[in-house]
Amino acid sequence: MTITESAVAEFGRDLRAPVSSPGQLAHRSALMQLEKAGEFLGLDKGMQQLLATPRRSLTVAVPLRRDDGRLEVHTGYRVQHSLTRGPGKGGVRFHPATDLNEVTALAMWMTWKCALLGLPYGGAKGGIAVDVDGFSRAEKERMTRRYTQEILPFIGPDKDIPAPDVNTDETTMAWMMDTYSVSVGYSVHAATTGKPLTVGGSNGRATATSRGVVITALEAMRHKGIDPRNATVAIQGFGKVGAHAARLFAEEGCRVVAVTDVTGGIQQDRGLLIDPLIDRASQGGVLTELSGFGDRISNKELLALDVDVLVPAAMDGVLTEDNADEVRASLVVEGANGPTSPEADAILADNGITVVPDILANAGGVVVSYLEWVQNLQAFSWSIEEVDRKLTSLMGAASQTVWALAANQAISLRLAAHALGVGKVAEAHRDRGLFP
Repeated sequence: MTITESAVAEFGRDLRAPVSSPGQLAHRSALMQLEKAGEFLGLDKGMQQLLATPRRSLTVAVPLRRDDGRLEVHTGYRVQHSLTRGPGKGGVRFHPATDLNEVTALAMWMTWKCALLGLPYGGAKGGIAVDVDGFSRAEKERMTRRYTQEILPFIGPDKDIPAPDVNTDETTMAWMMDTYSVSVGYSVHAATTGKPLTVGGSNGRATATSRGVVITALEAMRHKGIDPRNATVAIQGFGKVGAHAARLFAEEGCRVVAVTDVTGGIQQDRGLLIDPLIDRASQGGVLTELSGFGDRISNKELLALDVDVLVPAAMDGVLTEDNADEVRASLVVEGANGPTSPEADAILADNGITVVPDILANAGGVVVSYLEWVQNLQAFSWSIEEVDRKLTSLMGAASQTVWALAANQAISLRLAAHALGVGKVAEAHRDRGLFP
């Protein structure tokens, strides 16, 4: 029995038992966060059990014919955690570590994230357990279209709207949207978000998550009395989120002193030259192979740098009880989903380090996905200035609400954010009632 089955069946018991995989760690973390929020809100065990249980969990076979004629079969997933506040919303990732536990945790976090930001969505997530390194474009397209076809009965603009995530991008979303459209017989731009502008994508979507990270980081700096013009920033992960966040931090006057990717990275105490670094990295090289920017640094060393702001923007589970005591940053702003374990959370709190939680910090992506969906439904398009204005307004309002509750109740930002998100979903459950 997986933790997905057993932990939900025994919700509130044995959640602190050891786990054996990153996916199990993520799901356990999500359940523990829900448990704490439920206790704070005074939710009864029945409601907590309902909130812990995914509405639908789908596992599918994804056969793929490689370019050389070999047949491979990969496993795909789509989990719809909640549909109470609206259709499911969540990304699709292609990664070898993807499993049902991880996808379930990510879907749960999406539920609270959408509720916290006031978006009319429930949480969903999907992916394929596959290493796409070395795949041709044609192989990725065939795999994406077959996966889409397998989950087709459960997705759509009024059911569940996929978006890009790890190792997927706007092209992936265009393929998914086209596969859906061909199946129903007409173009349905609102079937996915994060698409190219030519097929219904939104201005500002590519940098939305990064911009949300910076908006919430600036709000946190304001509360902590840190002047952005003198602030130092270290970013783990130099992909879609981390690279754009580095540029936006630099535009705000912050000094980005270190960045890493999966191989390691670069440190420069006087501040990295971000635009040239992005240009070089975008040409296909890894950071450790780029010369002339600064000294080499490992991911382990980056997490322990004495900086004002640490942004884990890579994968989940990077801050654990084994390394949390080494963190020296004043602020940890979670650009990735689930980068901090509950044990690490407690250590960081004991050390006086403020954590801006993922369901707030990285919500910019789903905010602009929502704006893209609205534009598609209206067959209309907003300018990038309008999109950025709406994003800043929604992110700023949510951030201020979380900080206010945390201060008023003397609780952590994570508990405040989850209490607000979980509370809205619980209220919606009560208002809708239970059928039959």
